Amino acid sequence: MRGAHEGRRRSSGGWLKKSVLGVAVAMLLPLGASVAAAPAANAAFNPAGFDFWVDSAEMGPVKTRIFRAADGNTNRVVYALDGMRARQDLSGWEIDTNVAQALTDANINVVMPIGGQSSFYADWNAPSSLLGIEGGTGSASGSGTLSSSGSSSGSGGLQILSGGPGKSYRYTWETFLTQDLRNALRDRLGFKSTNNGVFGLSMGGSAALTLAAYHPDQFGYAGAFSGYLNISAPGMREAMRLAFIDAGGYNVDSMAPPWGPQWLRMDPFVFAPRLVANNTRLWISAASAIPAAGDVTGVMSVIQGMPLEALALANTRAFQVRMATLGGGNATYDFPASGVHNWRNWEAEVYRMLPDLSAHLG
Repeated sequence: MRGAHEGRRRSSGGWLKKSVLGVAVAMLLPLGASVAAAPAANAAFNPAGFDFWVDSAEMGPVKTRIFRAADGNTNRVVYALDGMRARQDLSGWEIDTNVAQALTDANINVVMPIGGQSSFYADWNAPSSLLGIEGGTGSASGSGTLSSSGSSSGSGGLQILSGGPGKSYRYTWETFLTQDLRNALRDRLGFKSTNNGVFGLSMGGSAALTLAAYHPDQFGYAGAFSGYLNISAPGMREAMRLAFIDAGGYNVDSMAPPWGPQWLRMDPFVFAPRLVANNTRLWISAASAIPAAGDVTGVMSVIQGMPLEALALANTRAFQVRMATLGGGNATYDFPASGVHNWRNWEAEVYRMLPDLSAHLG
């Protein structure tokens, strides 16, 4: 299916030039260093949600925030994945946006997993370590509250040998989301465990497509906003290496060895044929990297947010071309004429996606 927002598309020459610029700048500026937009009206804790704890064999007790559909149904379920700087207390979606209310008003149950900083929501090869030296102690439930959410600012490079989630134990997020949490939601809350939706921003956008590709019975709908959808492109692994160091002091090599099967399995550009074969309903978006009104909240909001969104746009355009060569007609592409790598952009994208998401759940 062709994108529903044709007017927002750019000519191939224009986006290619921006792509090259974005990749070059991103090598100097870590992926995880973007800034958040001004908080939404009801930012931070939303009393409409409740904590839902589920044990993971390797990660220990993991918290998820649940927001129930307004009509009380248990058939319509969507997972909302966070960004690189996912906190241990609340999701960036809850802290910085109003999407939970919009989704529940549309009679959709919302599942927000908490934690997973720099994880890409993957099953890692090993606990994060540098030169064989593990970080300090930490657990999924007790590593403390990080200072920023989603893809917001603040360097964690000095934390590379410190404790934190995924350092004293191995991240197993894919297993948790597709087995432990899925089964607990079904058994304890009665949630339907098939034909769910999943969406995310940046790191979470890439992960949403991965989950849908390899678990099509669970996820029939996936949305990726400003995602890194071509991670095997030249320079991307080293850009991610810098991002992981900056966002909590993680080692990308602990996640997956370079260019091996585990790494390629995580690359949406590589596994795109699965999404076509599964006929997964997709909503794919990246903005132009041109600030919109309200995006410029300080110098760093421009210096950081623009190149990161340009890189996401380059990755997303490459994925779009890949899908087209495969004959995939199962994706809607939205390329807003303005917007940078921030929560303001991602919140607006959820609102645009919502009618399509609502029509394809349950």
